[in-house]
Amino acid sequence: MASHIVGYPRMGPKRELKFALESFWDGKSSAEDLQKVAADLRESIWKQMTDAGIKYIPSNTFSYYDQMLDTTAMLGAVPPRYGWNGGEIGFDVYFSMARGNASVPAMEMTKWFDTNYHFIVPELGPDVNFSYASHKAVTEYKEAKALGVDTIPVLIGPVSYLLLSKPAKGVEKTFSLLSLLGKILPIYKEVISELKEAGASWIQFDEPTLVMDLESHKLEAFTEAYSELESTVSGLNVLIETYFADIPAKQYKTLTSLKGVTALGFDLVRGTKTLDLIKGEFPKGKYVFAGVVDGRNIWANDLAASLSTLEALEGIVGKDKLVVSTSCSLLHTAVDLANETKLDKEIKSWLAFAAQKVVEVNALAKALAGEKDEEFFSANVAAHTSRKSSPRVNNEAVQKAAAALKGSDHRRVTNVSARLDAQQKKLNLPILPTTTIGSFPQTMELRKVRREYKAKKVSEVDYVEAIKKEISKVVKLQEEFDIDVLVHGEPERNDMVEYFGEQLSGFVFSANGWVQSYGSRCVKPPIIYGDVSRPKSMTVFWSALAQSMTSRPMKGMLTGPVTILNWSFVRNDQPRFETCYQIALAIKDEVEDLEKNGITVIQIDEAALREGLPLRKSEQAFYLDWAVHSFRITNCGVKDTTQIHTHMCYSNFNDIIHSIIDMDADVITIENSRSDEKLLSVFREGVKYGAGIGPGVYDIHSPRIPSTEEIADRINKMLAVLETNILWVNPDCGLKTRKYSEVKPALKNMVDAAKLLRTQLASAK
Repeated sequence: MASHIVGYPRMGPKRELKFALESFWDGKSSAEDLQKVAADLRESIWKQMTDAGIKYIPSNTFSYYDQMLDTTAMLGAVPPRYGWNGGEIGFDVYFSMARGNASVPAMEMTKWFDTNYHFIVPELGPDVNFSYASHKAVTEYKEAKALGVDTIPVLIGPVSYLLLSKPAKGVEKTFSLLSLLGKILPIYKEVISELKEAGASWIQFDEPTLVMDLESHKLEAFTEAYSELESTVSGLNVLIETYFADIPAKQYKTLTSLKGVTALGFDLVRGTKTLDLIKGEFPKGKYVFAGVVDGRNIWANDLAASLSTLEALEGIVGKDKLVVSTSCSLLHTAVDLANETKLDKEIKSWLAFAAQKVVEVNALAKALAGEKDEEFFSANVAAHTSRKSSPRVNNEAVQKAAAALKGSDHRRVTNVSARLDAQQKKLNLPILPTTTIGSFPQTMELRKVRREYKAKKVSEVDYVEAIKKEISKVVKLQEEFDIDVLVHGEPERNDMVEYFGEQLSGFVFSANGWVQSYGSRCVKPPIIYGDVSRPKSMTVFWSALAQSMTSRPMKGMLTGPVTILNWSFVRNDQPRFETCYQIALAIKDEVEDLEKNGITVIQIDEAALREGLPLRKSEQAFYLDWAVHSFRITNCGVKDTTQIHTHMCYSNFNDIIHSIIDMDADVITIENSRSDEKLLSVFREGVKYGAGIGPGVYDIHSPRIPSTEEIADRINKMLAVLETNILWVNPDCGLKTRKYSEVKPALKNMVDAAKLLRTQLASAK
């Protein structure tokens, strides 16, 4: 029986790639140093899979930044602003596209389907001259081959690539991206021919857009693309990989009849209904790559359940045409449980990170072939049994409180315009009030003091003193710049979800469970294993302390329930909404405690609300209903004079704007600058928004410092579609990843721009 892995994390078990990238970007190491780290990582991944007995090992799933960006480089689709003049694309152009440079901004970044991974969005138009400009796929295949590993090279499929792109600036928004199919296929053919020549016998095309709701012309593009590639792929085995959801019946019909395709990969963890389609009919002689091991979560596989799914499939497609696989790339899970030496033993037995999932895939393949490892299987049964019955997982009081929420609506009593009036009387803010999103730069000294406090090398008294000093510095700085609503800078926090998870029951943390979010940025998602509650207040001490340092309003900073849920590894033994309601109740307690302690502006970040939106329209209303309800639960009990803010990042808001309005926050701040005011088009199209809104006026993900004029110009664009009295002025997101040398001038320019416009508006009156 054969086994296969769709893709693997590339950061390394100890984030080796992250540190190598950042060192290279800072000019502290050479391109050769970076390439050496990358080559060592690839070799260790291929060796690990070979040692585990995996037959179909992927190559070209490694990336220095992002696989969609790699495809853009392969196709030579570099936007003209990066000054590329042909030839093989090097690090300078590649990283400029990803991160911007001193003179031009980066390309847009957005979420990869409903994951917390971001990809760089290709900018395409009728004038793009595609050319084969990055030979990475072939180079990596040969590199593996030289090490004695015959891999399956993986490419983002041509149709998904186009469907995930956007029209470049100046190109009509109605431009059909699929009209470029004929222009990119010749390059795919060149790549395929080179791979064949290098000795590849298989090739994998990732076409995840096949699980989306697609109009018929988009479906026809798949038929057209693979018919066109048929003669080029002749002699190769072609795997089309889909993931993240059930594949709809119409898409399934298209997929199973594609020309030149030998094998079809399905996510059978999130796509349980796909099984019925396969049972209904499956083309004779084709392979099924059965994704039964979850690539999106860290729970140990239920081997017995997976085995019975595989046995059912074996009856349909035959023993020699069934391959055991992961549900998607393991990029979305943590790397290796072996690095978790301090994790509670019982909880550890319930988990499997990427390295363990590779072993699970192979164990299932061997069991199917009649070589079942009885010891491995019985340890798996024992772990599942202990998890089901553990008293640490179940808390009856929490379950009852969450169950009681379902009937009611949980809204603030007064409508938003009346609340804003009451708040303005209390806060007395100017028009175009300025604020920031929450965090300030996390300096090396800060990280060091937190690390040492955690390791008990620094006393609590000294730790509190150090944090207090930092807060005082941040408060003074904001007062100096004349910012209207202040933040305390969050120096005590490691991460916006981890910080809360560490103080809530039902959560556990890994030491090295890092997952790539974008580029070199990694997150360490908490693991929600049991019922969630809040033993004591989490932020009140620091927020009240910060408020005591200033007469200006100080925002209390919280992470919202939906974001805590979507940015954690969530228990899979109950519906997600039940866990979310439990978190909402815990945050509600915190909101009310902040209010009691004199905090009158409270920000409850829901950065990840849009991210959890199911891929299929039929499932979206249910999700939005409970997600928005969870947010309202957190603040339905506060006074009218308490101003509730929320913040959202990287999102296509246009499709959920009515849900955002339904959240009923007083002020919402939104990432906006990289998506080129896409957000504002919603308001141009006539959506009425009565609450406060702060579309980000500059991109904090780039080291670039925007001028006062540039920011003023941005604000003017907003004023063209939004009422003056509801507009706030703020950066795109928190400032923690930036340096003070970038933050200070940028914030000064931001406040200057707001003041400039206040003067202009006053004189216009």
